[in-house]
Formats: sequence, structure tokens, C-alpha cells
Amino acid sequence: MPPIRTVTLGIAQAHPLRREHIERAARILQRAGERGAEAGYEVQTLRVSTRPLFDDLPDWSPNALQAYARDLQHMLDDVEIAFCSLGPAQAARPDFPLERIDVIADMLAATSALNATVQLALPEAGLHEEAALPTARVIRRLAHETEEGFGNFRFAMLACVPPGCPFFPAAYHAGPDSLTLALQGAGVIARAARAWSESGQQGNLVAASEWVRTALLEQVAPVVALGRELAAEQSITFGGVDLSPAPMGDDSIVTGLEAFGYGVCGTPGSVAVSAALTYALKQTELPTCGYCGLMLPVLEDALLGRRWAEGVVNVHQLLLYSSVCGTGLDTIPLPGDITPEEIAHLLLDVGTMALRLNKPLSARLFPVPGKRGGEFTTFTSQYLTNTLIH
Repeated sequence: MPPIRTVTLGIAQAHPLRREHIERAARILQRAGERGAEAGYEVQTLRVSTRPLFDDLPDWSPNALQAYARDLQHMLDDVEIAFCSLGPAQAARPDFPLERIDVIADMLAATSALNATVQLALPEAGLHEEAALPTARVIRRLAHETEEGFGNFRFAMLACVPPGCPFFPAAYHAGPDSLTLALQGAGVIARAARAWSESGQQGNLVAASEWVRTALLEQVAPVVALGRELAAEQSITFGGVDLSPAPMGDDSIVTGLEAFGYGVCGTPGSVAVSAALTYALKQTELPTCGYCGLMLPVLEDALLGRRWAEGVVNVHQLLLYSSVCGTGLDTIPLPGDITPEEIAHLLLDVGTMALRLNKPLSARLFPVPGKRGGEFTTFTSQYLTNTLIH
């Protein structure tokens, strides 16, 4: 059975959240974790997703927002919730005051559980180019103002990402309380790929896609049933499951990609395999939410990190693969001295692709303080692998 990466509770209450809201969320999540464990699943994290902070508190000063973030961190600590998303600053809207983006760095640098994002593009509003540079400055600040730059694990630029995604930091909420799920599903893909390869059907990506679809249905349908039961028990909505096959360390999505026999990830054939796998993710007829695409996070996938270090995979290829599959640019190691302008250009590339293709994409970038191109990262976090900085 694949591990459940996250049970995410989206709460309907507007900011500012009170202690009773957080305590109720903790009770629901604790029960969800217990039920998951009873069913035999490893439940890795329990998370809270909120309405967009800046929509609810448009008139609060930067100092007031920072004080609220500290108070919220204390409330989360008291109930042992380690992940809470404050949602996006909807900077794609032409009337959003861009100077408010700066306070995100202050809030995240002073806390450990809080996540936040900036939405740079929306289908109805287009791409707000002027918001890219202040967003890039937040990335730079978090790189240099948090230990090992790890604050960027909790921040991302979003483009055309709707509410309801269970994965962080992209998660945010709208509507009534709901429960969503996401899996560490890279192993499901790898096992399906190996079985397909042994079946003698190599050279038929349509058959490969169907093989993956069947494996997903077999492995995920029981998780969906569990999610529905949990939501019904708490009288809240079940928002679905994000089928994106998240990797973690040696549990690599690249292992699955390469097992289909179309070469090393990053070489010709990779786009075709990525598209075939994404088609399988989209065709299960299960109740889904979020990205439902391939995740290719360089710093979270050990084999992808090796391909990156070998120079087989680069940032432009990952952006290309996002056009047929995944989530954008995720945990990309960058030199610590990269300029905000260079970061902003990357953000604009991702935002433009999301808008033109009308698909949700995000960018979670990791400038590594004190490191230059050609050096290796030296992260100590259990969540990150180490690789070469280009």
C-alpha cells in the first residue's frame, strides 16, 4: 500500500482564525490519522489549508500580519500541527497591492509551520508580470534568512492553481470544510512500469498508460473509500485525492519513468513517457483534486537529483515536461548569488506556460546560500536530497 503523504483539512473559517478553530481541526486530523493507521496505511503528515490570508485581512498592516502569524504558530504548536497553508497572495489580480508580497518573507522566516504562496497568473486575470520581481525577492530573502534556505520549502509561485490541492505549499481552501488526500505514489508507478516491462509489451505507450491506470485504481480506490468514510464521519465534504505520484528520496518517480524502457530521464523519449503516465493519472474516474500530474522535484527525488548532477536533466527540460504532465519547477537548486531578476524570469516562464496551456503549474525554487554553480548542496534536512548546483 502506498503511504498517504498528507491528509489535508481545508477549513471554511475566515482569518483571523481562533484557538477553537485550530483545536477542532486538530481533532478531525488526529481522528483521520488514527483511522488511516488502523486501515494499515502510513500517514506521513496531517495538514491544515486555509482561505487566502490576504483576501480575508486586506486592511491589516504588515506588523499586525506578522503578529498574527506568530500567534497562529503558537496555536498550531499547542495542538501539534506542523503544516498550515495561509494560501496565495492573489497578485494576478490587477488591484492587488504588490507591496504586501514582502510581508510573506517576514511571516515565514519567523515561523516553522506556516506555508504561503503568490499567484502570478489566473485564467480570468492573465499574467501580472510586475508581480514576478517582488515574488523573486521573497525567494531570495527566505534563502538567506532561514536555516539552509529551508524557508523556500514552504513558499512557491503559483500560476492558474485553483483551491483544493492537498499538496503544500500550493494548498489553499474555498467553500465548506473539506478533506483531501495525497499519496507518496512514486512506488506505484515504478512497480507498474516493471510489471509492464516484463509483460513483453514494450514499445506501446498506450498499453503502458492503461497498465498504470489499472495499478492506480487497484491501489488508490481503497484510499478514496477511506477518505469518504472519514469525511462522512466528521460531516464534512470529501474533496478528492491528488493522484500526483509524489516521490521521496529513494522512492523515486524517475525509477518508474526509466523502467518503461525509453531511456534515461532527460534523454529523447522522456516527454512521451511523461505524457503517457499523465494520461493514466487523468483517466481513472476517481474523485480527484489538485495537480494530478507528474511531480519532478529535484531535491526530493534521489535518482532525479543524480540525473540533474550528471547534466542529463536541466531546468528547461523540466519546464518542457511540465507542458505535458506535471507541476512546474519543484525544489530546483540555484546558486546562492542568483539575482532576483534572474529568478523572476524563471517565474515568468512558468506563469506564461500555465496561462497558455490553461493548466496549474508552480515554481518552488531553492537558491542555496553560500553555494555557487558547480558545487554540491549540503542540506541536512530529511526531506531533501543533495545534488549539484548548475
